Amino acid sequence: MKIGLLGTGRLGICFALLLEQAGYEVVASDVREDYIKNLQQGVIDTNEPNVQRLLSRVENITFKVGNAEVIEECDIIYTLVATPSLPDGSYDVSSVRQVIKDVKACPNVAGKSLVVGCTTNPGDCEDFQNHLKDYGVDVYYNPEFIAQGSIIKDLRNADMVLIGGTGKHLNDLQHIYHSIQDIEPKVYTMSTTAAELVKLAVNCFLTTKISYANMVGEVMALSGKEDEIETVLDAIGADGRVGKKFLNFGYGYGGPCLPRDNRSFAAYAKKLGLEYNLGTTTDNFNEEHLNFLVDWVVKKNVNDLPFAFPSIAYKNGTDILTESQQYRLCCVLLDLHYKVYVVDDIVKDQSDSRITWGEPTEEVYWIDL
Repeated sequence: MKIGLLGTGRLGICFALLLEQAGYEVVASDVREDYIKNLQQGVIDTNEPNVQRLLSRVENITFKVGNAEVIEECDIIYTLVATPSLPDGSYDVSSVRQVIKDVKACPNVAGKSLVVGCTTNPGDCEDFQNHLKDYGVDVYYNPEFIAQGSIIKDLRNADMVLIGGTGKHLNDLQHIYHSIQDIEPKVYTMSTTAAELVKLAVNCFLTTKISYANMVGEVMALSGKEDEIETVLDAIGADGRVGKKFLNFGYGYGGPCLPRDNRSFAAYAKKLGLEYNLGTTTDNFNEEHLNFLVDWVVKKNVNDLPFAFPSIAYKNGTDILTESQQYRLCCVLLDLHYKVYVVDDIVKDQSDSRITWGEPTEEVYWIDL
């Protein structure tokens, strides 16, 4: 059985490598010709752990430009194309709709399965299925719960495998995760719309939990008990109904996934008539928390020293500034005319030119939340 991937970006290449390592024959495509040429030579520019090592050992992945050959050759076709956010917070799935057109344009697609792995809005995959049902193609929704900087590890150790939809390849999709995971996968199957909602709701819960921890931290700091913030949150997290994951005081949530999924969940809830929802409330708090952090660190810097950050990427070890609360705090401090050092220069080319890079050459106030 051949497995195809349409969209071989940060997540797609990691998934392709694990599929190949598990013994599957893989055909992967991307629209970037230079990127595909490099992959064909075993070369990739990435900070993701283990990707270059696995790519250098590839024997059974064929890299192509464009979708047609992948669709023609493969039985199960994953699409991991980009779905950017729209102004209202919902996802723009026009690239997936183009994939649907490409599937329709290929002969002899009956019996194949299209697996949507990129984030979509609840109801989108049901619509995709309606467009392909007369072609004999089953549509599934199978998103991955990963974080940048640990994609390979997260794919191998997922807490949950989520599969929406039914059809001839359902058992094959489940078997894929038994093949690539280091732990026994916990597979949850349901309708595509329910699965799309689960994807958003999980991340909406995480943003709520992060914001809750930051709210408690703010209350403690304003009460003059900031030295006990960690102790208090540790005690709260000790309750099994709460748990300690994501329960830390520090930066607000950021990156390419959590903020967008949170807003998408809020947009879908509003579409259904639910005006008051946690997605909107949490997003508003996350914005205000940045203002709190600015005031807090400026007040703590009693000697008015330059500030220094170990890193300003949204997550240490990544090269992503997307909605990075660290970077936003850095920029506000620069606007306040503070000198700012950043040690990790992995995002230097993407960032504010006012930043001083490297180890500080003078006394500084370190920010390491």
